[in-house]
Amino acid sequence: MVSWARRIADVPRSSVIVPCALVLTLTCALTACGGGDRSAGAPGLSDPYFPKMGNGGYDVSHYGLTLSYDPGGKRLRGTARITARATRSLDAFNLDLKGLDVTGVLVGGRDARWSRAGQELTVRPRTALGKGETFRATVRYAGTPETLTDPDGSQEGWLPTAHGALALGEPVGSMTWFPGNHHPSDKASYDITVTVPKGLSAVSNGELRSETTAADGRRTFAWHTAEPMASYVATLAVGAYDITRGVTRSGLPVYVAVDPAQTAASAKVLARIPEIMEWETHNFGPYPFSSTGAIVERAGVADYALETQNRPVFPGTPDIETLVHELAHEWYGDSVTPASWQDMWLNEGFATYAEWLWQEDHDGHSADEIFDALYRGDYYDDAATGKAIWDFPPAEPSGAAHISDSPVYERGAMVLHKIRRTVGDGAFHDIIRGWAAAHRHGNATTADFTAYVEKKAPDKDFGGIWKDWLYGDGRPARP
Repeated sequence: MVSWARRIADVPRSSVIVPCALVLTLTCALTACGGGDRSAGAPGLSDPYFPKMGNGGYDVSHYGLTLSYDPGGKRLRGTARITARATRSLDAFNLDLKGLDVTGVLVGGRDARWSRAGQELTVRPRTALGKGETFRATVRYAGTPETLTDPDGSQEGWLPTAHGALALGEPVGSMTWFPGNHHPSDKASYDITVTVPKGLSAVSNGELRSETTAADGRRTFAWHTAEPMASYVATLAVGAYDITRGVTRSGLPVYVAVDPAQTAASAKVLARIPEIMEWETHNFGPYPFSSTGAIVERAGVADYALETQNRPVFPGTPDIETLVHELAHEWYGDSVTPASWQDMWLNEGFATYAEWLWQEDHDGHSADEIFDALYRGDYYDDAATGKAIWDFPPAEPSGAAHISDSPVYERGAMVLHKIRRTVGDGAFHDIIRGWAAAHRHGNATTADFTAYVEKKAPDKDFGGIWKDWLYGDGRPARP
């Protein structure tokens, strides 16, 4: 009955810790960060679930990626031009890069020293970077990108396909195909230019600025993403896709790429993207990006859908609720991005509740009925699946392997429905639209959300909801 996003097979994957990613720039000895005892940015941001991801001491504003991919040899060659601002004085800084061979690094146009240790690429500019200084780091690299297995058993990173490859980055896979500050808290604009063999297409985020063909038939696609994007929702799909272009009733461009094996089966549901976008804009507020669409791969490439910015990725033809779910993430997850992986329910609880609202508005079950059935435990045929909703609080996943489990999705949506029951439909509509507007293109924590709700409805008592539903262990005593 329910469609899961970012889950393995078909199984769902206060005091919130305000993540260090927003404020932390640690000093470490160069024995740990790459040299003597000079000042260096931290090699990780101490995320509660992925502490090595991200780097301290700088903030990225733009990635310029120039890539070429040979599917036959499975070889990627790239140049990453990273524009950033130092948030402290730096003699060295780190980038996340898993695998691949680095062939050269420049900072400010001058050769820089660098070293590798695990996923850390430590860069030492010739001259120190001053606090507040904007700089460009250029990294040249090549090799066969890796496919990673996540703590929950699902695969991400660089996934080979029948004709090319698919890059998926939640939560850490983007470091397999370009170096960067790979934590959700550091968002940036992107230019991604990709050259592929004759007959193939390269599909990424944002808008297609140009498409050219060389004399030998090789094709180059230049994509531009102006709005801030977290690296985990960056994507690249290389393959022999059927491409369709259109517009919504309001004029929003729609770009859809489908594996030919899925074209016939997916045509009907994908044709409803304009309808879904109009419905979601009504419910969630103005669309935060300049295009939309979808990428549909054949089944078996990945076992989950993912909310890659502008055009989510699907492992085969999606059903309507999955499409609604992933497109809702454009507001909740891609525009309003969690400040740390502990805040994942702000993505998935909202997108799951979007499914409930869609059903409610399209002659399906009401949100009340879904909530009550989940609470009783008879929503699913399998009792164990229903019981799993109460395994841990949505705002405090029990570990990195569980940030995409049912409590984050279903119980997260139940928190939203409890708020709706408390404030009424009109005020709830204002809250979910206002939340998307207040943190548009930014990052937010669970504490930000609870404070926002309390501010919007100061006459209501939300203490029991936060205590029992958002942070409490087990099933609350009553709905």
